Amino acid sequence: MTGTRTFFVGGNHKMNGSKSMLESLSKGMNESVESKENVDIFIAPSYPYLEFLSNKLDNKKFKVCSQNCYSVAKGAFTGEISANMLVDLGIPYVIIGHSERRNVFGESNDLITKKTKYAISLGLTVILCLGEQLADRKSNNTENVLSEQLKDFASFTPEEWSKIVIAYEPVWAIGTGVVATPQEAQDTHVFIRKWISEKVSEEVAKKTSIMYGGSVNAENCHNLSKQSDIDGFLVGGASLVAADFITIINSAVPKKY
Repeated sequence: MTGTRTFFVGGNHKMNGSKSMLESLSKGMNESVESKENVDIFIAPSYPYLEFLSNKLDNKKFKVCSQNCYSVAKGAFTGEISANMLVDLGIPYVIIGHSERRNVFGESNDLITKKTKYAISLGLTVILCLGEQLADRKSNNTENVLSEQLKDFASFTPEEWSKIVIAYEPVWAIGTGVVATPQEAQDTHVFIRKWISEKVSEEVAKKTSIMYGGSVNAENCHNLSKQSDIDGFLVGGASLVAADFITIINSAVPKKY
């Protein structure tokens, strides 16, 4: 079976932004970005702006994404939001397992698995983040770290995997200005795809989009997007600037399988 994997370009605003900034960003994107086959574009604003941004963006061209959600429907979990709330707002995507959630807020692989399974059960598409620390990269331990982060997903069905988009983000490259070389990123994406092929199925591995994140910008995106196993970008700081984010969007190269 042959086809084309979706190339995803996502902007993760983290704890940044304001109504005026999002209004300006939306205007620039609505006017300058044309829809492209097999390319999906989303923005993940801070929680208070999810509905505001959804009302400003051209929903035929762009989707809004949440930066996180919890593993149950409701309850006494101060500061959390549920997948049910995202569905209620019409938000189709959610980022789960970002390195800042893992390393700053102490989220475990087990919790990330539970959150992913619950979000998928409600029909959300999950942007599942993976990545190693600099010490792991230097000690050639990257593949072991990624295997550990992925291991619980070996039991997910092909139907569940159809709602997962992987985002490989080497922690040492996030917000540092240091970016993995195109070959380093490609080699790691090949490993992830091989893991999926061996632990889930070859068909799922072919179809699963694997994004790259970590200091992606308007200068380096073109060489990265050419790599045969890079199926998108999860962009941080550059997604706050309309001109830069539009350049990254326009670099998209969907891959056939």
